[in-house]
Amino acid sequence: VLSRPGTPSFLGLLCALLTLRPGSGFYLPGLAPVSFCPAGSSSSDCQVNIQLFVNRLDSIESVLPYEYDFFDFCKDDQEKRPSENLGQVLFGERIETSPYKFSFMKTETCAKVCTKSYDVSKQEERTKLEFLKKGMQLNYQHHWIVDNMPVTWCYTVEDNQKYCNPGFPIGCYVDGNGHPKDACVINVSFNEKNTFYVFNHVDITITYHSGEGEGWTGARLVAATLEPRSYKHEDENKPVCEGEPMSIPGITNSNVKITYSYSVTFTKNNNIKWASRWDYILVSMPHTNIQWFSIMNSLVIVLFLSGMVAMIMLRTLHKDIARYNQVDQEEAQEESGWKQVHGDVFRPPRNGMVLSVFLGQGAQIFIMTFITLFLACLGFLSPANRGALMTCAVVLWVLLGTPAGYVSARMYKTFGGEKWKTNVLLTALLCPGIIFADFFVMNLILWVEGSSAAIPFGTLVAVLALWFGISVPLTFVGAYFGFKKQAIEHPVRTNQIPRQIPEQSFFTKPLPGIIMGGILPFGCIFIQLFFILNSIWSHQMYYMFGFLFLVFIILVITCSEATVLLCYFHLCAEDYHWWWRSFLTSSFTAFYLLVYAHHPLLWLHHDHGVFVFLLVFFCFRYIQLVSFFMNPAPP
Repeated sequence: VLSRPGTPSFLGLLCALLTLRPGSGFYLPGLAPVSFCPAGSSSSDCQVNIQLFVNRLDSIESVLPYEYDFFDFCKDDQEKRPSENLGQVLFGERIETSPYKFSFMKTETCAKVCTKSYDVSKQEERTKLEFLKKGMQLNYQHHWIVDNMPVTWCYTVEDNQKYCNPGFPIGCYVDGNGHPKDACVINVSFNEKNTFYVFNHVDITITYHSGEGEGWTGARLVAATLEPRSYKHEDENKPVCEGEPMSIPGITNSNVKITYSYSVTFTKNNNIKWASRWDYILVSMPHTNIQWFSIMNSLVIVLFLSGMVAMIMLRTLHKDIARYNQVDQEEAQEESGWKQVHGDVFRPPRNGMVLSVFLGQGAQIFIMTFITLFLACLGFLSPANRGALMTCAVVLWVLLGTPAGYVSARMYKTFGGEKWKTNVLLTALLCPGIIFADFFVMNLILWVEGSSAAIPFGTLVAVLALWFGISVPLTFVGAYFGFKKQAIEHPVRTNQIPRQIPEQSFFTKPLPGIIMGGILPFGCIFIQLFFILNSIWSHQMYYMFGFLFLVFIILVITCSEATVLLCYFHLCAEDYHWWWRSFLTSSFTAFYLLVYAHHPLLWLHHDHGVFVFLLVFFCFRYIQLVSFFMNPAPP
């Protein structure tokens, strides 16, 4: 698939697409491989030293990630931070060098890294120790990187399946009743009540491909795994990796000394190709059967809606139009249903300015999502290319200001609006401004908490520069062409006097119809949402972009068909206020997504009261907004 490292061959890509089988895929690394040689090798094309990088620490029991340096771990004397792209910074990744340094093919056993001492009589050191204990109690996880590959902790779970976690805990806790929590279940010696156990030693195994028969010089790393251990090193200068574990009492009244160490071994495995070295991590998370079940469930809903739409278009609507066009019955038969509102159906909606702005922003986000998922399906935005997904989405959103301005201006002109300056400014500033304001407030909270998820000030300035320097001007360009085009011509003339709308039944009223309209589209995506939200809140890697793209297409079809159906039923009830209703029918799926997105927070995290309050607040505001826009303008 690759003509040279990092450059896709179009012919190879086309061949790969044509030969894909169900469940198979191809991988575009996006990075040039690095070769390693033992010390003393005569080759100059490979490296000897292997640098281990550390990333932020996070936990499924807390929404706040922290930098490696925020905890009192061993630090690199010559600490360096590799350059990070925009997506990595926005996701809160903070990669830096670590004091764990290896030489290729040099085995080391119980090598000392550093020793940390805590004098509990000193407030500063006691605070550091208490924060370390809190991190163990909340099960914070290390995330280490070797050769742009996560160092994984692999262990056996149910049904003898092997699961590889891209992180490992800093320690574990046994509560006052003697019940081990989290990783403390792996060792029977972790049995003291109200005690913390520090994983101060790691056994690292680095697997490499020797390059035999591949045509490259040196070896390439294809896997890196570790086993966390806990040892109480009596002699910090000569650590011995055996004996009792390193324990810290829950109530610490004496000084504590923790010595960190590591062992590293190298194993050869030429069966693993460099381009597929991530497979052992992804295969350990098998959700393919559930994904196909979700797809089939969604397809059944699509077929049902398609049948309903086809029945309306080919039978009911066709017969109505045929009868309506019959000259001999035109005067004798009284009009009924949707035919009576043909003179009011294209009446401009209330708050047409806001609707046109939302339509423009929706077009921008839709195109951005489509292109991003398409590129992700091709492997260009794989987990190996860190931050590429978010970077691609942000850049595309910035560059797609022109379609947003064009759609908004064209629709606003169709509604008969004349305040074109206000329309352009709202299109460029309203929705992005709300998101940025929310983002800025949350960033302040994260900054106060000292979390690594807080975006640096320079990145905020860069985001504002992209917004005002590129997106806003492009929105003006799109609006210029949109206003220059002729307004969309309606097939019928609008009556001067609005028609009286008859009393509606409960199911044809605006709010119940909108609430019911979002259920079917949400039913198509909620299983996929589970995996996405689980990846976000549980800090796992999401890689099933093929399924996600297919579900996205199904969602678009389902939303369109559900909107057509409900719009037809409402017009048959002689209610011609369809503009906002058709927009909100499908967009109410976002309300269900909002509620569902808070579900993992309520059982993963401890601050239930805050999340319940925020959920109720946003739900109330969303319904209030819908009710405001659905209130028809007085005649």
